[in-house]
Amino acid sequence: MRTLVSLIVLSALAAGAWAGWDTWTGLRTPFKGYAGDERFVDIAPGTGPRRIGDILVGAGVVQDALMWRIALWQSGTATRLKAGEYRFSGPMTPAEVIAKLERGEVFLRPVTFPEGLTIRQMARVFERAGLGTAGVFLDAARDVTLVADIDPAATDLEGYLFPDTYALPRQAEPRDLMVQMVARFRRVFGEGLRQEARAAGFTIRQVVTLASLVEKETARADERPVVSAVYRNRLAARIGLQCDPTVIYALERAGRFTGNLTREDLTFDSPYNTYRYVGLPPGPIASPGLASLEAAVRPAGVDYLYFVSRNDGSHAFARTLAEHNRNVQEWQVRYFRENQSPTPGRGRRR
Repeated sequence: MRTLVSLIVLSALAAGAWAGWDTWTGLRTPFKGYAGDERFVDIAPGTGPRRIGDILVGAGVVQDALMWRIALWQSGTATRLKAGEYRFSGPMTPAEVIAKLERGEVFLRPVTFPEGLTIRQMARVFERAGLGTAGVFLDAARDVTLVADIDPAATDLEGYLFPDTYALPRQAEPRDLMVQMVARFRRVFGEGLRQEARAAGFTIRQVVTLASLVEKETARADERPVVSAVYRNRLAARIGLQCDPTVIYALERAGRFTGNLTREDLTFDSPYNTYRYVGLPPGPIASPGLASLEAAVRPAGVDYLYFVSRNDGSHAFARTLAEHNRNVQEWQVRYFRENQSPTPGRGRRR
């Protein structure tokens, strides 16, 4: 009888030792229980540590719930695990997984806003990136408190959402993005450029508006200061800017742009229509990049008053209307006639 009891006790001790050894090695052995190269795990705000463990076990990131609880107890960080979307891409020990969640190493989704986009266009980029709806982006872009000190006349953040690539967690609030984009604008359009603008008699809003016109008119670095000079010269001479992108912007705001600018469109009654109203439009028509902001502040020293597209990304500039009309004949009328295009391009009188 004693022999049987002894055997039972020894067996129990051996089983306990084996379980302890198995747990000890499991805590120190990296584990990967999911197929493929990576696994995304979303931890919602307010999720408790036990439930987090269940999610990780279900996702194949942690081997079992016991390993998780022991590792969490050893770490002492149960109350410091952060919510968010996490990306796992290889075997990890439970302690490594816990450390990742404690540091809050959430997966960041990059979203790129190219130069020259309007707020509405940015909203569509935001939605395509899976960060939220275009509507919530547009709502957040109405928070003018972010620029009230530099542009008290702003009715939205048009022009102040700096075009760049931003890395965001999927759960980021749209306002967080607005804060980042405006902060980036403030760093780029720093005090030096602001002082130069004031010295030239321009408010920040006027400079950003002019820069947005430059941004929409040309993508060539060498042309931006020249285009800026044309508009500055026309402003000084009280000549209408006749900038096609301002008309397009006005039509888009009214939901009337069809994708093709017509002669009739040039008569559309809007303060943004620089064919009808002399001077700068009421505000920016897009988000300019640094080169266009610099060009607006530092125009080229030229006396051009006109330019017309050469249809290859470059422009022909002119000082007089007669010279400009010759350029129009060569680069618009003759060009499209020879290329059998049904309608001449834009930019007849700029």
